[in-house]
Amino acid sequence: MDLKFRVAARIAAPVDEVFEAVADPDKLSHYFTTGGAKGRIETGATVTWDFHDYPGAFPVDVVEVVKNEKIVLQWQATEGEAPNLDGGDMKEVDYKTTVTMSFTALDDGRTLLEIKEEGWRENQGALDASYGNCQGWAQMLCALKAWVEHGLNLREGMYK
Repeated sequence: MDLKFRVAARIAAPVDEVFEAVADPDKLSHYFTTGGAKGRIETGATVTWDFHDYPGAFPVDVVEVVKNEKIVLQWQATEGEAPNLDGGDMKEVDYKTTVTMSFTALDDGRTLLEIKEEGWRENQGALDASYGNCQGWAQMLCALKAWVEHGLNLREGMYK
């Protein structure tokens, strides 16, 4: 069993605008990182993301960036259920997962953003954690779409 997932959405905005909404910490903080983001997503950087639904800010390693095409991130893996899911029991483990965001300009002016995460070990705790992250990335895509297309913050007040 290879624990990984893929989520995707079409955003009604040009690829450079969608890419910047992810790479720029001020923009990312408006719709996704409810506790704020610090540091621009650039190859070799370590940025910090903070969420109200996750305990404490944490580092995100930026492995590769190809402007308007791809962002590859790595972050600390966890195993178990997230705290916002019935008071779950989550623990850090000694490996990282890899997140790959692919940005594709569509012929109609929209952008297809695909997010894949992989690298969990094969056990129940890792499977539970992957489900939580899949939920989070799906929410990120919805929040990004609402913010870029309509200026709405879907996550405001959702967790705090």
